Amino acid sequence: MKKLLVLAGPTASGKTKTAIRWSQALGEVPIVNADSRQFYQEMSIGTAKPTSEELAEAPHYLFDDRSIHSPFDVGDYEREALALLSALFEKHDQVILTGGSGLYIRALCEGLDEFPEVTESAKEKVADIFKKEGLLGLQAILAQLDPQTYHKIDLQNPRRLVRALEVCYIEGQPYSSYLKKPKKERPFVPVYYCLEWERATLYDRINRRVDLMMEAGLEAEAKSLYPQRALRALQTVGYREFFSYFSDENITLEETIEMIKQNTRRYAKRQITWFKNLPDCFYFHPDEWEAGLLRGGN
Repeated sequence: MKKLLVLAGPTASGKTKTAIRWSQALGEVPIVNADSRQFYQEMSIGTAKPTSEELAEAPHYLFDDRSIHSPFDVGDYEREALALLSALFEKHDQVILTGGSGLYIRALCEGLDEFPEVTESAKEKVADIFKKEGLLGLQAILAQLDPQTYHKIDLQNPRRLVRALEVCYIEGQPYSSYLKKPKKERPFVPVYYCLEWERATLYDRINRRVDLMMEAGLEAEAKSLYPQRALRALQTVGYREFFSYFSDENITLEETIEMIKQNTRRYAKRQITWFKNLPDCFYFHPDEWEAGLLRGGN
């Protein structure tokens, strides 16, 4: 049976470097992206996308291969990535999947959960709540209707909150009740790994990464994307904070940088919680990358 080596981990944990080491050690094994923003050509600095030098060190797929103007959701990813893996497994017994987007990893390895079609009445009801009560209103109602989802979802992402509440209002069932379907069969065996750091060290790495992003030109990159700020692909940490800075003269650059660091740390915390649900996951420090390969039976 073919193996998909799933290398997960929070942002700034060292996934790119570890994946390249694995690929080279295994004889140029392909690396497939599972980060929901590293597909996009216009977003490089703020997504910590592999550099051109890193991309040249090993065969990479689904990185930097489409525009933010080409919609690409998790369902599209599942279909395209499955087709890609089918082709790659014809030549390789192993493929590396790496990224920090837990939903994309689950979609590829297990299949997406199936939800009922959202009705217009549900859409209107949630839209009305959002208009009158804002983000806090969405959060409060989700906490009441579906505490399980409330404690797992990105509470700063209005699109995710709206989606969860719309599903709740369709048939009166919580969003989380649709997440318990049997796993779909895959023509490969996923083997799960997760990079692990002491929390304070990880947070320090995140802070330093943001500083490096600023030195590399993150502000200019965000400025160039400001006219397209409504696009779904740009609703992410590192860009949203700058969009607020550009539109509000009361926000300072220093406050913007600190908010990016804070929101990135919060995102990393949510990633860590999500990855705890990966089945039979092997945790290791990046310096111990060879132990992961041995654990996978290589």
